[in-house]
Amino acid sequence: MFKRVLLKLSGEFLAGESGFGISPDTTAQLARLITGALEGTGVELAVVIGGGNLWRGTRNGKGMDAATADYIGMLGTVMNAMALQDAMESAGQPTRVMTAIQMHAVAEPYIRRRAMRHLEKGRVVIFGGGNGAPFFTTDTTSTLRALEIGADVVLMAKNKVDGVYDSDPQKNPAAKRFDTLSHMDVVEQRLEVMDVTAITLCMDKGLPIVVFDIFQEGNLRRLFTGERVGTLIQSEAGGTP
Repeated sequence: MFKRVLLKLSGEFLAGESGFGISPDTTAQLARLITGALEGTGVELAVVIGGGNLWRGTRNGKGMDAATADYIGMLGTVMNAMALQDAMESAGQPTRVMTAIQMHAVAEPYIRRRAMRHLEKGRVVIFGGGNGAPFFTTDTTSTLRALEIGADVVLMAKNKVDGVYDSDPQKNPAAKRFDTLSHMDVVEQRLEVMDVTAITLCMDKGLPIVVFDIFQEGNLRRLFTGERVGTLIQSEAGGTP
């Protein structure tokens, strides 16, 4: 059973059917799912959320300076973090947003020891603003923050994908799912779990990753209580579907 967990969420999880922006109803449903899964487990939870529902770096900022486009994306993650915080507190879960880019009017600055203290007090900590620097994805931010706060695992939440496959299961009905993989398996087989910087850092530090479908009923709670769900990526595994 995990004591402290870093949950990586896609910004698209807040968008609803439109796939863009923030849907209050969809965000509230996600918040209730997370809050319900946490109840009574004693798990300390930190969250990193992406901003793809609002902005995707140079893909949206075509012709824009790449660093500027990335900073805009980081601001988008703060908007998502604030929306998720509001929904989780409405569901009864004390929550704090901490940002790598200081904006005192809306969130606390990220300070490692303060984040850990919030977790010890039972507050969910949502990290916004990436890691404060351009050219890094929220995957890398998830890994960095997980290591900094001493998380036991990174949970990579997916929608309608229940683990890591040898090919895209939505395009290939014969795709096979891996139960376990090593970090090196992911790199060598070029499996699209997270970006190379993030997976390499996990490998160097021995940080396990679980890829799972967060919207499959009961999955998140089962993970919080120590059950095997999805695909486990750890230092040593026999990467065979």
